[in-house]
Amino acid sequence: MQMNPNKDTRLCISLSGRPGNFGLRFHNHLYGQLDLNYYYKAFSSQDLAGAITGIRALGIRGCGVSMPFKEACIALVDELDASAKAIDSINTIVNTDGHLKAYNTDYIAIAQLLETHQVDKDTTFALRGSGGMAKAVASALRDGGYRNGLIVARNEASGRALAANCGYQWQPELGAQRPQMLINVTPVGMSGGAEADQLAFEAGAIDQASIIFDVVAIPSETPLIVRGRAQGKQVITGLEVIAIQAVEQFVLYTGVRPTPEQFQAAVEFARR
Repeated sequence: MQMNPNKDTRLCISLSGRPGNFGLRFHNHLYGQLDLNYYYKAFSSQDLAGAITGIRALGIRGCGVSMPFKEACIALVDELDASAKAIDSINTIVNTDGHLKAYNTDYIAIAQLLETHQVDKDTTFALRGSGGMAKAVASALRDGGYRNGLIVARNEASGRALAANCGYQWQPELGAQRPQMLINVTPVGMSGGAEADQLAFEAGAIDQASIIFDVVAIPSETPLIVRGRAQGKQVITGLEVIAIQAVEQFVLYTGVRPTPEQFQAAVEFARR
């Protein structure tokens, strides 16, 4: 169906430091396919509190929250779902008659990917990052039974806190460690940033790893993923993460779950 927005169209948005087109194309494609009177638009803002107030005041149905707003939004909503409360990080806000409830569908996506990629629970890993998304990834690893982990974060306070909460070790740098799985949960490699062309881990560590996991979705083929693929390693991309978390957001906003075929078609459309 061709969308024809009107006065009754329900608006959903996203807030990100570096907005992309994937969510916009993914959601709008499904709205059209399922004949739903919704429209999705991506935004950034220097006034987070004002943006959240606008969601409430204008009756915007839902909002996807990306870096760097995943933790800062917590104080601005009315209620935290268990998925967000457990890890003090949100990526989804649902507005029901002015009541803003926050969720975390990143956690769901990470847990699903670890299972579908059949990552052995005894795998040693290093996770770089300590922000809101890193909390979701580390918590999913912890709850999935992955015990042999290292948090690599230059911010000692948040790095130590995340490591302690999940039962892992902390180091400011990877150093001589050579874990089997490397996970990047920082903006390194993200399009539009100063570190867009950089590797999230040193080349020697990448070369000795067997699994490369980068949550950066723009581009899905980051320098880290490109190097991993070139060496024939198992890779898990940010595109996979963003697709799964997006469909869970879609369900929260609309109450409708697409079929697997509709989901795949939306992913293919969004990545063009």
